[in-house]
Amino acid sequence: MGGSCCYYIISLFSFRFFSTVWNNRIQPKNKIIGCEWFYIGNSYIDLYILLFALYLSNINAQMDEKFYHPDREWLGIDSLQYQEIILHTDSDIIYSVIIKPQECVKATILYFHGNGGNISKWVNHIRPLVNDGFQICMLDYRGYGKSSGTPTHLNIAHDAQMLLDTLLKRKDVMDTKLIVYGVSIGSQVATHLTRNNNDKISALIFDGMITSFTDIALLTSPKEYHEQIKQFVTSPYSAKEDIEEIKNVKVLFIHSKEDEIPIEGAQEIYNNLSYPKIFWIYEGRHIEAPIKYPETFVEYVNKLL
Repeated sequence: MGGSCCYYIISLFSFRFFSTVWNNRIQPKNKIIGCEWFYIGNSYIDLYILLFALYLSNINAQMDEKFYHPDREWLGIDSLQYQEIILHTDSDIIYSVIIKPQECVKATILYFHGNGGNISKWVNHIRPLVNDGFQICMLDYRGYGKSSGTPTHLNIAHDAQMLLDTLLKRKDVMDTKLIVYGVSIGSQVATHLTRNNNDKISALIFDGMITSFTDIALLTSPKEYHEQIKQFVTSPYSAKEDIEEIKNVKVLFIHSKEDEIPIEGAQEIYNNLSYPKIFWIYEGRHIEAPIKYPETFVEYVNKLL
């Protein structure tokens, strides 16, 4: 996430430039034909407004990309028993898999990985759960692994909902409890999906939780730009807001005090929840718990059943 810092600074300098131009523009004498005005139909449009609107639209699209680091290198997951789920939206292919345990299924986990890698590079994080009897459905965001396109906050939320709708029609899923699992930046879409499908989901897991897109932008930027970031780096959805609308869902928080994502954000959300909740604090770096402590990891997830 640290690579986003320079981008935020450049964007803020660009915004200041446009603001200065707007505030100091010279009003044209001829509003029909002039370098600052366009005539469209029966309306006059200030060129500066038009340019600034286009600028903001472009910045918002590009800003989303800075949160995600797609990886198309596929390592293969043939060591696990799985089925492919391929969805089509717009002109893109959305690739996901459902990984099956060897024995009876305890529950289904819909897993949203972090902002790097792809399904094939996250399987070791979920392997302990598969070995314990959980079936895991993993989604690759657009541009990751075998999914095409470019990831944005909104299309990830759209694709997650489409995948959930597909899963709920499968007999091997509808007869099980459904748990949603968000890792790092995946905690955003995991919470948003749970909020919008509260009655269908029994539990929610946060692993290395990020509280909002805006918060992570603040974390990776110099303090002198924080006020501008709060104004212009907006979150179309955020875990810390969506969690307030979720009811009667068990929640497991997995976090480390050594995590580069401060634990205080997750702890604050945990403290404000009134329904069943668990907080596992482990020793290690960001999202290392399933790798370093697989047995303890499985024990905590089983508490959600």
